[in-house]
Amino acid sequence: MKRLEPNLLLAISTGFALLLVVVTTTVYGPPSALFRNPLLAFICAGGFVLLNPVMLRMMKTPPRPPMIHPDSRGATAWASLFPMLVSLSAAIPVFWPGPDYGLLVLIASIWFGATVESALKAHRQAG
Repeated sequence: MKRLEPNLLLAISTGFALLLVVVTTTVYGPPSALFRNPLLAFICAGGFVLLNPVMLRMMKTPPRPPMIHPDSRGATAWASLFPMLVSLSAAIPVFWPGPDYGLLVLIASIWFGATVESALKAHRQAG
């Protein structure tokens, strides 16, 4: 690899932010979240990556390019919102501990799945 792929870096940074969300929702959430939140994040992100292309084909949606590509100059700035918003959402359970934050984990894992899908698309186009 001659250079670092920006879509891969986006997926890695969003993945670390998702890990932070899972940790904070597990630590500051109810005791039932100990096993459920990591499992929820894994299943939702993996399900999105595996099932979204199938769903797009069934809906006859034209294929989209990766999030960060050379044809769009502002795509990098917009794509950087994914890890930033997921990281900010990790602070919510710290300031309001107690409630169940399963929906927060679900949303963060779907955003992570979207960045992984973008990295996979960029990898297929490059190689």
